[in-house]
Amino acid sequence: MLTSGALCRPTSPSNPIAVVMSVLYPTLVSILARVRNRIAGQLVLIMAIIATGPGVRVDAALPASVDGKPLPSLAPMLEKVTPAVVNIAAVGTEQVPQSRLMNDPFFKRFFNLPDQPRRRRSESLGSGVIVDAKRGFVLTNHHVIEKANEITVTLRDGRRFQAQVVGTDPDTDVAVIRIEPARLSALRLADSARVRVGDFVVAIGNPFGLGQTVTSGIVSALGRTGLGIEGYEDFIQTDASINVGNSGGALVNLRGELVGINTAILAPSGGNVGVGFAIPINMAADIMDQLVRHGKVRRGLLGLVAQDLTPDLAEAFGLDARSAGVGGAVIVRVFPNSAAERAGLREGDVVRSVDGRPIANAGAIRTLVGLSRVGRTLALDILRDGRASTVKATIAEPDDYRVEGGDLHRQLEGVMFTDIATQHPLYGRVDGAMVQAVPRRSAASRIGLRPGDLVIAVNGRVVRSARELDEFSGTYPDGLILIVRRGNAQRRLVLP
Repeated sequence: MLTSGALCRPTSPSNPIAVVMSVLYPTLVSILARVRNRIAGQLVLIMAIIATGPGVRVDAALPASVDGKPLPSLAPMLEKVTPAVVNIAAVGTEQVPQSRLMNDPFFKRFFNLPDQPRRRRSESLGSGVIVDAKRGFVLTNHHVIEKANEITVTLRDGRRFQAQVVGTDPDTDVAVIRIEPARLSALRLADSARVRVGDFVVAIGNPFGLGQTVTSGIVSALGRTGLGIEGYEDFIQTDASINVGNSGGALVNLRGELVGINTAILAPSGGNVGVGFAIPINMAADIMDQLVRHGKVRRGLLGLVAQDLTPDLAEAFGLDARSAGVGGAVIVRVFPNSAAERAGLREGDVVRSVDGRPIANAGAIRTLVGLSRVGRTLALDILRDGRASTVKATIAEPDDYRVEGGDLHRQLEGVMFTDIATQHPLYGRVDGAMVQAVPRRSAASRIGLRPGDLVIAVNGRVVRSARELDEFSGTYPDGLILIVRRGNAQRRLVLP
C-alpha cells in the first residue's frame, strides 16, 4: 500500500515474496528518491523561467556596460526632445455630399424622407513640434488643422492648450499655430541641407491617437519630388515608421535636432511599409517665417515653362546622349516681360543646376522657384548651343490680376476670375482665365460654372489671361458666349 508517495514495508517477513521484497526494498527506495529529486529540480527550473517573465526584475539581465563602456541608448536624447513634440486634436465641420435625388422636393415628399444634414462634425488627430518656446509657435501640417474650428494641443506632461492658427500654406502642407508660452520646451533646428542618405533619424508623433510614440530608422533618400502629394515637394524619405497621426510630428537626428516635419507615407496596403516622407526643416522654417510675418506665403514668379530633358529632346537640341542621361530640364517657353526674359533666358536653354543644386527634372525648377522669395536672385547653370554659361535671374512679384464677374455680366455676380496659378498642373500648358470662386445658389452656379473651370474664349476671341477676359468682355455689352474648359471637356455658356 502506498501512502503519500512513500513505500510501506511488508508486514510478514516469513513470506518468500516478503523476503524478496525485503532485499529489493532499499534499492527501490533509492531509485524512487532519485526520480523524485530530479522531478523536483525540473519544477524549480520551470518556476525560475516563469519568474523571469515581463515585469519581474532579474539580476542576470543585460549589463549596464560592456568593458567599462555604457550600452548605446537613445533614451538620454529623447528625454530632452520629447517634451517639445505635442499631440494635436482638431475639431471642425465639413460639407456633406448631397444627392440631387434625395434633395428633390417631390421625391422627399412622396417617400416622406427627412431633411438631410448639410454639414457634419469632423475630427482629426495629428502631431506638432514646438519650435519657439518664447512665442509659443508650433509647426505642424496644413492637412492636420485644415477644417478645424477648435484646436487642442496636449503636451507630454498632460497640459492642454487651445491653439490659434497663425497661418497655413496648403501648397507645402505647412501650418503654424500658437499656444500660450507657459514653461514650454522647443527643439533646436538642424541644417537639413547637410542631411545625408544613411544618417540615423528618429520619428516622434501620435500614431493612431495612441499617444507619443518613438520610432527609428535612417534617411533613405533626399529631394523626393513628383509624388503628387503637395504642390511643392522636396521630401526627405525615411524608413522610420510613420503612420496615421504622425503628420506634423518631428524627424530628429541623433543630436536631437529637428531635421524635418513628418508629412506622408507610401502605403499601398494601408499601413506603414517603410517609405515615409518629411518636409525638410529649412523649407518648413522659411515658410513659417513668411506665415508669421505676412500671414501667407508670397511666392515669386520667374516666368518660364520647362520640361524634362529626354534623349529625344537632347538629340533635337544637338546635345550628346550623355547630357540627357544626367538629368536636366529644357526651357520650352519664356513669357513676355517676365523675370526670365529680362535675365536673358531663351527657349531651348537646358538648365543643369540652380544655385549649385543639380536639376534632375522640370519639377525641380518649379519647386526651387516656388520656394524662393520675391527679390531673390538665382544662378542658373545652362547649356545653350552646346556651350555652358551661368545666367542670374531675380524672382519677380507675380501679376495677380483678378476680375470680378459682376463687372462682366449680371449672371456672373460673385464669381472671381484669376490667372492660372504657377503651382497649377495646367500652368504653362494651356491659356485662359481660371474661375477661382463661385457662390452657392448663384446664377453662375445654376448655369453650371464651377471653381477650377477655365474660360478659354469669349465671343470667339481666345482668352489667355484674366486681364484679356476683362478687356474682351467689355466690348460685348449685349451678351457673352463663353467657352469653358473643365478637364478634357469643353462647353459653351450663353449669357444673354
